[in-house]
Amino acid sequence: MASGSVSRLALSWGLYVITDRHQALGRPLEETLREAIKGGARAFQLREKDLSAKELFELGSRLLRVTRKEGALLLINDRVDVALALGADGVHLAQSSLPLGSVRCLLRKGMQIGVSCHNLAEALKAEEGGADFITLGPIFPTPSKARYGPPLGPGIITEVRKKVSIPIFALGGIKASNVAEVMASGADGVAVISAVMGAGDVAQAVGELLIAVRAK
Repeated sequence: MASGSVSRLALSWGLYVITDRHQALGRPLEETLREAIKGGARAFQLREKDLSAKELFELGSRLLRVTRKEGALLLINDRVDVALALGADGVHLAQSSLPLGSVRCLLRKGMQIGVSCHNLAEALKAEEGGADFITLGPIFPTPSKARYGPPLGPGIITEVRKKVSIPIFALGGIKASNVAEVMASGADGVAVISAVMGAGDVAQAVGELLIAVRAK
């Protein structure tokens, strides 16, 4: 099962920023993360699926220098090997990733595991397997999650919240203007890509999202 202290740490984030360097308006990801941290972000997922293991390691090394200096956390999407080699703060698993229980056995104490979920069954399995938190979505329409089918709507959050106790981060089409709706539905925070990666003023965008999250 997940460590209670680790799950409580995820509860403090409010915002979980997922990288996509292709949406970063030509900025290096290091710069985007610095600005996001300036705005109040404290947790990031490195998700650059088109990079080789070596390229991901090199990029992760640069980003870790930023997050460690500023007291933020960096999780690596899917690649447990890269996360361990980097000494990252955890991994984020997809439904197609290695089994959660096996991953937990490989990780060092204190490393976190997030899991991407799209329905109640996946969320229950993630909690039972020892995940520290989940992302749940897509809640609203978003191109990056179109392959998962139509948006689920905020009602899925309420459904999962009734059965799952670990932190839930609503994902998919999240903007400052709809954060209140997902928080009222039972989310513990929001996970975003384009709302931060593609923002003209990253620090301001992060600040607006966090204000909306904390207004619940």
